[in-house]
Amino acid sequence: MSLRTAEDDSSPSEIHLPAEIDWHMLDKSKFFFLGAALFSGVSAALYPMVVLKTRQQVSSAKYSCLNMSCAIMRYEGFRGFYKGFGTSLMGTIPARALYMAALEVTKSNVGTGLIELGFSDTTAAAMSNAAAGVTSAMAAQLVWTPIDVVSQRLMVQGCSSNGGSNNSMLRNLNSENYRNGIDAFRKILCADGARGFYRGFGISILTYAPSNAVWWTSYSMVHRVIWSAFGCYMCDNSSNNFRPDSRAMLGVQGLSAVVASGVSAIVTMPLDTIKTRLQVLDADDNGRRRPLTFGQTIRNLVKEGGLLACYRGLAPRWASMSMSATTMITTYEFLKRLSTKSQEKFT
Repeated sequence: MSLRTAEDDSSPSEIHLPAEIDWHMLDKSKFFFLGAALFSGVSAALYPMVVLKTRQQVSSAKYSCLNMSCAIMRYEGFRGFYKGFGTSLMGTIPARALYMAALEVTKSNVGTGLIELGFSDTTAAAMSNAAAGVTSAMAAQLVWTPIDVVSQRLMVQGCSSNGGSNNSMLRNLNSENYRNGIDAFRKILCADGARGFYRGFGISILTYAPSNAVWWTSYSMVHRVIWSAFGCYMCDNSSNNFRPDSRAMLGVQGLSAVVASGVSAIVTMPLDTIKTRLQVLDADDNGRRRPLTFGQTIRNLVKEGGLLACYRGLAPRWASMSMSATTMITTYEFLKRLSTKSQEKFT
């Protein structure tokens, strides 16, 4: 039993998977144009989960997803789940383009280089996916961090002024009132200068680079394990030369993405919580607001519940990552096949 691509039909008891599509096989203009449209739709569908996750992370007390959702709906209405979405979407398109380009170029070049050096296909795939995850995350954060700072402030704006139990959710929230993304951009620039847009940039890199490395490596390994299990089942049932249809491919990709997202979310959640707080919350220094330091953020989290406080928002983050990753990987593979140059299309 073995895994082989579609063009190799030689031996029995094999799963013939569609061939990998490398960077040089893609029509780049189609790839980026279709990618912007497809992933904008994905972002719109998952944005409420991001808002919930962000508010739970910056809250000084523990609130469940249900309580937080009810508070948003009661005080802000459905629009509260889409605060900052326009700003986020504007940054998603160029950040995603950088992400996809860095991912494909690194994965293709590193994978080819490792195989030429004598590494096995499995090892080369795992290492190239890890390298691609790191470089794509670092490239995307150059664009995404400023957008993240602005959109997250818009996400949580107004929470501290609401009545009832919602009043104490965000006690250290920056008190500036923003009319929209452009107004927030202008006020942050005036208050903190260009550095204000890169609050938490270092911790963002430390969060997303390993997160992407863990995710792509986990995804690659789980993907192979699942198909290998399929192969064992086929051998036991004397089946030969199985060619999975689109539904089987979709199911395996989705399951692999969910498992990889769980691993990545658990490993990197504390860093993500610290990053969010650094970007959104301020410290009160004799009546003046100033950015929290890394040490202050850690001390505050320890006071609020130790390590468990770092995992506030894990459920919506895992759900968001799983849904986003499942949609992303299936959409991404579909996008690559749509964008393949006609003379190089594979079945």
